[in-house]
Amino acid sequence: MVLALSLLLVLTSVLMVILVLLHKGKGSGLSDLFGGGVSSSYGGSSVVERNLDRITIVVGGLWFAGVIALSLVLKK
Repeated sequence: MVLALSLLLVLTSVLMVILVLLHKGKGSGLSDLFGGGVSSSYGGSSVVERNLDRITIVVGGLWFAGVIALSLVLKK
């Protein structure tokens, strides 16, 4: 159980880093490297940005749940 929760935590952590870096930045950052600068000229938030926000929130919730579950398992 500890191994499965630890793997979940590692995978969601890496995914969170990738998702946060893909978000549109205020300036020319790493997000522009992956095409973030192309959509910035259109103004407003596009469907892709809203979906990226939703995916990031879901993965963040999974990460948080994994941290809580791992701490409860290790507390025994």
